[in-house]
Amino acid sequence: MERQQGNSKVAFIGLGVMGYPLAGHLAKAGHAVTVFNRTPARAQQWLEQFGGQAVASPRKAAEGNEVVFSCVGADQDLREICLGENGAFAGMANGSVFVDHTTTSAAVAQELSAAAQRAGFDFVDAPVSGGQAGAENGQLTVMMGGDAAAIARIAPLVDCFARMQAHMGPSGSGQLTKMVNQICIAGTVQGLAEGVQFAQKAGLDGKQVFEVISKGAAQSWQMENRAPTMLADKFDFGFAVDWMRKDLGLVLDEARRNGALLPVAALVDQFYAEVQAMGGGRWDTSSLLRLLTKAGEK
Repeated sequence: MERQQGNSKVAFIGLGVMGYPLAGHLAKAGHAVTVFNRTPARAQQWLEQFGGQAVASPRKAAEGNEVVFSCVGADQDLREICLGENGAFAGMANGSVFVDHTTTSAAVAQELSAAAQRAGFDFVDAPVSGGQAGAENGQLTVMMGGDAAAIARIAPLVDCFARMQAHMGPSGSGQLTKMVNQICIAGTVQGLAEGVQFAQKAGLDGKQVFEVISKGAAQSWQMENRAPTMLADKFDFGFAVDWMRKDLGLVLDEARRNGALLPVAALVDQFYAEVQAMGGGRWDTSSLLRLLTKAGEK
């Protein structure tokens, strides 16, 4: 898909695994990008690849820019880059938009949205799905919560790295939608791990099995992309177990608040805790198979 070129002035705060390529897509689309990263060497690396400019604080990143993007680690990281004397909010202009791609709680999104409204600008919670590969290829799904007019304004910018973007409702709705995404993934990956192990124990040709059933009702992104690597016992890539546990923690906290019953998500969260105890915190989430393999060896 050919994407529209532009010349907006934007900033990007947080050049991690996801933020680095997202900021790059904005720069490649012709936008003037200012970046901030807590590790200056990472920002310098980005500048050498994409141009633009780097600044010394989130506040400096926000000053003079129409839209400020962020992608950091968790709730407290987001508060730290947004609030305080050197936070981005202190540099935001009236009528500007702050877009956060971090996966956080809905509560912090609502908190920061209220603070932004009081200061005269908009805050959009916009978590993403698609992982590192989706970020690098500009093929993310973006789920957004906030003011409809603000989201319409940023849509052409988000399109620089999204294959799908949608306004899900008021502030916090993007984060709640991402939680649904993670609930569904958790159950799917556990089911896939059990299917792979069952095929192996049954003496079947695993590659052939998944080539066949991926064309039927069991088909999923996880099956098509992770079954081959699971069969090869490769887990050193993709979305890490540590990150999934953070996300499932947000999910389970929200479920306690809203009364949702999530027995499978809670169980898979505990399985991931066991993977962490095995030293697999940085393994891909499909490493649930290794837990089953270990149990089967006892």
